[in-house]
Amino acid sequence: MSNTFLQLHFLTPYAPSNLNRDDLGRPKTALFGGSQRLRVSSQSLKRAWRTSTVFETELAEHLGTRTKRFGDLVLPILQKSLDEKKAKKLASRLAGHFGAVKEEGLRTEQLAHITPEEQRHLEKLAAKLAREDGREPTDEELAGLLGRARGAADVALFGRMLAAKTEFNVEAACQVAHAISIHKVAIEDDYFTAVDDLKPAKEDAGAAHVGTQEFASAVLYHYVCVDRGLLAENLGGDEDLLHKTLRALGEACLTVAPNGKQNSFASRSRAHFALVEKGSSQPRSLASAFLRPVTGDDLLADGVKALQTTRQALDAIYEDVVPSAYFDASTGSGTKEAVLDFFAEA
Repeated sequence: MSNTFLQLHFLTPYAPSNLNRDDLGRPKTALFGGSQRLRVSSQSLKRAWRTSTVFETELAEHLGTRTKRFGDLVLPILQKSLDEKKAKKLASRLAGHFGAVKEEGLRTEQLAHITPEEQRHLEKLAAKLAREDGREPTDEELAGLLGRARGAADVALFGRMLAAKTEFNVEAACQVAHAISIHKVAIEDDYFTAVDDLKPAKEDAGAAHVGTQEFASAVLYHYVCVDRGLLAENLGGDEDLLHKTLRALGEACLTVAPNGKQNSFASRSRAHFALVEKGSSQPRSLASAFLRPVTGDDLLADGVKALQTTRQALDAIYEDVVPSAYFDASTGSGTKEAVLDFFAEA
């Protein structure tokens, strides 16, 4: 049986902003088509979507926790019945089931993503051991802490890797590309000052603080691909949860911006163009539409035209016939609801 791939292409314009910074605090960039483009990493996008109010509202009981602090998670439970030394030792023992910890440490060396059910099992086991005078957990009890992550939508979408328990790894059903600008960008500097409100007027007029921050503006191309069959498998065949997960993912993609430097730039934006394709054909990004940077006075409309032209050319060459839905703010065509319905329906 062939897989069904859901491909979401969307264009989002951003005024001056710094959504995703590099190690120097500058907006991330990439060379594409021989010119510098603004870039927002897939890690930044997934983090923004996974922790958004959209996910929290739609998938509140089905979101996992990614942490190193497994010992910190159970320590308060153990301290209710055990002395400090015994509680910390046992907390470290339980944390070690999720990854390597330093001697009697409470945190694993690597992040691990667990489901709500797995967290409940961990806390329940900690309470049981505390009631039984802090005895060591059995191998069978430890083995029951991890499952196949069937109940966590974010784990099902974005996968997880457990270095110490590879049999519980989950292959991501959702692939997210780094977003890039459809045109050339120049990173600019904002010189700013801050004034001390309590500084006497008779003193010099100099600022109390002087600094710079970098920014850029762009229309970004985003590409997301979901293997619907794998997502259904990761969710244990729960069709209702599958529909909710896809709906929440689509909503977040179109409406949630990364939160980098939001207080400085208020760079909130929504997708102005979105195209969903659904079918069994091998997925492909349409980033090649922007190998030649878009220029002109209407970057959005020209970007939509370049994307649609490239799509039609590729479909003709490869003889793909893929059902689709779209909206386009530059022409006032389509609606978000129709696109999300098409994205989430079976």
